[in-house]
Amino acid sequence: MKATKLRPFIPSGKDYTLAQHFFEDLGFEKVYSDNSLSIFRMGEQEFYLQNFHNQEFQENFMVELVVEDLDSCWTHLQTTALDKKYPIKMKEPTVYPWGKREINIIDPSGVCWHISEG
Repeated sequence: MKATKLRPFIPSGKDYTLAQHFFEDLGFEKVYSDNSLSIFRMGEQEFYLQNFHNQEFQENFMVELVVEDLDSCWTHLQTTALDKKYPIKMKEPTVYPWGKREINIIDPSGVCWHISEG
């Protein structure tokens, strides 16, 4: 799986360590970490995980992740069983009437990820 487009700042929620583990299992490499910020990378794309919690903000925060192959991404998500290891909501790929396919995940902090192919 390779990220091709990613929004850069993501709040961690109440459990910064859990969020770090989740993103590593999602397929990102942690390249830097301290008590307030971690940097994750996939391919040439990276984002900054901030040790920040504001439930109202997080529940309205969306991240777009564009990957090269959505089917491979879905297979990876199923084999890592993220929905059994973490308190997340994960929905199999949705096909919209206009042809776009997308996987939606609400991560442990409440942030909604829209994963699409591009």
